[in-house]
Amino acid sequence: MTSAGEYTERLAAARERVTRAAEDAGRDPGDVRILLASKTQPASAVRAALEAAAELALPVLLGENRVQELVAKAPELADLAPTWHLIGPLQSNKVNHTLAWAHGIESVASLELAERIARRAGATDRTVDVFVQVNVSGEESKSGVDPADAAALAAQVAALGAIRLRGFMTIGANTPEAAVVQEGFATLRALRDGVVASGAPGTESANELSMGMSGDLELAVAEGATIVRIGTAVFGARPAGPTAAE
Repeated sequence: MTSAGEYTERLAAARERVTRAAEDAGRDPGDVRILLASKTQPASAVRAALEAAAELALPVLLGENRVQELVAKAPELADLAPTWHLIGPLQSNKVNHTLAWAHGIESVASLELAERIARRAGATDRTVDVFVQVNVSGEESKSGVDPADAAALAAQVAALGAIRLRGFMTIGANTPEAAVVQEGFATLRALRDGVVASGAPGTESANELSMGMSGDLELAVAEGATIVRIGTAVFGARPAGPTAAE
């Protein structure tokens, strides 16, 4: 079992990595936020990590890959008022459950899903932040729209009511070749820059880049990441399994 002190040490180390990467890239470290990816972690571990972040005066986001885990953990952590993001696939029939807790949805890869989110958000008189997920690596194991189609999708999503396009999300290529991973992040940055510069309605707020995880956050920060999704560097290694979003 991880102790409170260990969470504090790990979070401090993660923040230092982000700070160092930002400074090396000539960026303000304050422009990069940490999202704690809590996949498979019990609510007690997430609570301990959030309390450690508060001790460090480190604002963090919380991210879940699975709607079932989000719905199970969020009520137990409601007293801490965390800002939740869904960072994994979302099926249309689970939009209502997700909107009950999530402040942002980072895994929008189709207009159909965006329209479903917009309808349900509009019915409850709220606005939901969304990110277009882009598969920059082209790997079949990863979700997301093709980079060639992402700008058009982003413009369509941005034009919908009751949702706000906040930016783009991707998972780096699964390769030890740093240049390949960084090229993917650069692709997302260029895509974001083009969409924001287009002047299309609703795209002016799409300046976020959610990219980079525990193993490649430095490469992502160098290419402009504004959110890095950190799981194993804080919570420890997970059993081997499918590629996740953190």
